[in-house]
Amino acid sequence: MTITELHALFLAHPTISTDTRKIKKNGLFFALKGPNFNGNAFAQDALEKGAAYAIIDDPSYKTSDRFVVCKDVLTTLQQLATFHRQYSNARIISLTGSNGKTTTKELINVVLSKKYRTIATVGNLNNHIGVPLTLLSIKEDTEIAIVEMGANHKKEIAALSSIAQPDFGYITNFGKAHLEGFGGVEGVIQGKSELYDYLIGNHKHVFFNADDGIQKEKLNAYTKKIGFSTQDHQFYNIVFLGTDPYVSLEFEGKRANTQLVGKYNFTNCCAAILMGKYFSVPLDDIKSAIASYRPQNNRSQILDKDGFSIVLDAYNANPTSMKAALENFDSMPNHPKTIIIGDMFELGSTAKEEHQAIVDLAAKLHFDHIYLVGTNFFGTNTTLNKFNSFDDLKEHLLKNPLEKGNLLIKGSRGMALERVLDIL
Repeated sequence: MTITELHALFLAHPTISTDTRKIKKNGLFFALKGPNFNGNAFAQDALEKGAAYAIIDDPSYKTSDRFVVCKDVLTTLQQLATFHRQYSNARIISLTGSNGKTTTKELINVVLSKKYRTIATVGNLNNHIGVPLTLLSIKEDTEIAIVEMGANHKKEIAALSSIAQPDFGYITNFGKAHLEGFGGVEGVIQGKSELYDYLIGNHKHVFFNADDGIQKEKLNAYTKKIGFSTQDHQFYNIVFLGTDPYVSLEFEGKRANTQLVGKYNFTNCCAAILMGKYFSVPLDDIKSAIASYRPQNNRSQILDKDGFSIVLDAYNANPTSMKAALENFDSMPNHPKTIIIGDMFELGSTAKEEHQAIVDLAAKLHFDHIYLVGTNFFGTNTTLNKFNSFDDLKEHLLKNPLEKGNLLIKGSRGMALERVLDIL
């Protein structure tokens, strides 16, 4: 079956499943393989649960005409996604970066949806499987699709760009994330810049932060760029007004008070405002969209619980985002201030020095109580409270309850530090 024929089948059955526990009735099941499973073995089960057809790459599993055999299921899924992207009239905005991708994606979506029919990456389905699934969620009436791209190695963004073929792109920043896979900060810059490489090579538009020296230098000679700045008047100016504790800003005389904590979220808002302006969303609609957005899923959420005012930022962490979170929490006025921070993953050979640098920073800032959690933080040279595991922290806090007040919780996803909420 050709991709054209498979696409016709998809249009007749326009939903995709890759997990038999989440089968979408009358859709297509793609039998993906992983290190510990063979999707082909689940294809019959998918059909019995309501899938219309199963796409497999092992012909020995075919028992009826409802099985479509291809050479490789993942490659076929990606090719189908690209075909559908070309078939659609939707404009594609892709974004990547070390920090803030998901929040920025959601902000862009709430702004542009004020005027357009949009779709956006669900959650953080931003890899070699998630990007195709996002593209295949584009409907006939979709006008703009916002596609988040994640990577932890070089060449991944290049591959995702070739699949999505974006019309526009934006890089949030270059930070100390996935240093192990990228081979250092310079590798991060090269890897994330693969989105620039695609856009420039295909004469597409680039949105960018003109106050970011790296971005400005890389795009210096490129003409199809649209930038925002707090100071350079040749770009779209947006004014940072402060955080108390939420970010407030002003553009074209419109003041927007957001529900986002931390100055690091200012540029995320700026990107959404810039795109709203470019796509002619009315200024009042841009303002109301930015003001109404509330972060979810452990991303810079402010919660009030049992006498604590909590900044819950436990979705992920790397040295850049951890430093920003600590400095932001330090700038907040009220005391007492307690921080519980967990290990940062995927740092490779730099893990020891990066964790020590965060410990040294935390010790210099104005926190009343500091708790370090995880094997990396436990190995640092410090007299601060440190715990080898979450269970050790839990045991300590049950015997020695935290002082009520302001609390920052931040760590990599694998640390699952949101569990602290259950023991306050």
